[in-house]
Amino acid sequence: MSDELGAKPHYQSGPYVHYCEHPGCTTWGSFGFAVGRAEPHWFCSKHQPEWKSRHEAQSRH
Repeated sequence: MSDELGAKPHYQSGPYVHYCEHPGCTTWGSFGFAVGRAEPHWFCSKHQPEWKSRHEAQSRH
């Protein structure tokens, strides 16, 4: 028996479509990057920025 019988489906207000933020690119941005609670930036696979680990991103003093 399923717990979903009689349950109301959850409808989103619309699909989440993010386009690549690279200037001039109009493809779907499937890779989102954010630092902390900042708003994410979306890029396609061709324009995704190089990901750096937390240790690589820290300044080396």
